[in-house]
Amino acid sequence: MKRRPFLWISAVVAALAVVAAIVHRPPPPSEIRAGLTVRQALGEGGDGFARAERPRPFVFPADHGPHPAFRTEWWYFTGNLPTTDGRRFGFHFTIFRSSLAPQPTPRDSAWGSDQLYMAHFAVTDARGRRLHAFERFSRGALGLAGARAAPFRVWLEDWEVAATAGAAFPWRLRAAADAVAIDLSLRSDRPIVRHGDRGLSRKSATGRNASYYYSYTRMAAAGTVRIGGEAFTVGGTAWLDREWSTSVLEPDQIGWDWFGLHLDDGRDLMVFRLRRRDGAQSYGQGTIIDRDGRARALATSAFRAEPLSTWTSPRSGATYPVRWRLRVPAESIDVEVRPALDDQELAVSFNYWEGAVDVLAAGRPFGRGYLEMTGYQDAPRGR
Repeated sequence: MKRRPFLWISAVVAALAVVAAIVHRPPPPSEIRAGLTVRQALGEGGDGFARAERPRPFVFPADHGPHPAFRTEWWYFTGNLPTTDGRRFGFHFTIFRSSLAPQPTPRDSAWGSDQLYMAHFAVTDARGRRLHAFERFSRGALGLAGARAAPFRVWLEDWEVAATAGAAFPWRLRAAADAVAIDLSLRSDRPIVRHGDRGLSRKSATGRNASYYYSYTRMAAAGTVRIGGEAFTVGGTAWLDREWSTSVLEPDQIGWDWFGLHLDDGRDLMVFRLRRRDGAQSYGQGTIIDRDGRARALATSAFRAEPLSTWTSPRSGATYPVRWRLRVPAESIDVEVRPALDDQELAVSFNYWEGAVDVLAAGRPFGRGYLEMTGYQDAPRGR
């Protein structure tokens, strides 16, 4: 969903992107944050667009490319990037595509497009105790932004991820803003993971809202991170989430918590839980991936995520549960998930928490990963 299990480009955000694309830059943050909520963005709707209703065959490389019949989709990368001298960075790079209409609209101008793109790029500097986060918008016209399957490339201006030699791997991921940049080579020896029912990821017991969802859960990442005038050679592990859908939130759902974890025993774990306005879990789902790449779906009842401590943002006022106990009894998993840095809230079109985390088992290091939390600024205060 995000990655996480679904993200939030909506008609509201799309309208803002139209304005941004006219001048080829995003509107001021004070304008684009006001009034936007996950509930507005991902509620039911999208008449005329295709819907994720039943399992379908996944075809590659075609499904690495765009699915314009659906209202939204995203290419969502996260990862932990240590250096040889013990420094640690986390990164988050996402490109979102949003359709304004279910059918292409005839346009007289080459500047016109029904496809709008938004991108988020963030680097967590654990030693420097800071999150650097950036956002861009553009239209899918005149080469400003776009996506294609073969050769694979997804881009928004000079932020991009692309196959470097026409083959599946390696992919090169590049982004730079202000004095922060990443340049990474990505490859995966593990097979693609299809989440849910053969890639159909339902977001409630009713099945009315769902996405098509697959991942590369353990990608080798190597390259450079630049902070200010200093460049660091890094090598670590990344995760790609791919989803496309038209609507994913039920009327009583306001947000979600998503965990993507690389465990030290070679397994990968993804779970997400959707929350009601009172903070209770309304639905959940997950996948456990063995070290040989075999994946097994986890039902709502198969795991439990329990908040242990919180952090309150001085910007949005949202209180996030940044430390968790996560249990999957049938898989003998009982771990603590702890943030590399409490303040990993992205203050972009609307606020959400996306950050690097450590995994501990019985108090000892047992892995790393990423945690995403949305909808907390819309929750009643005190929860």
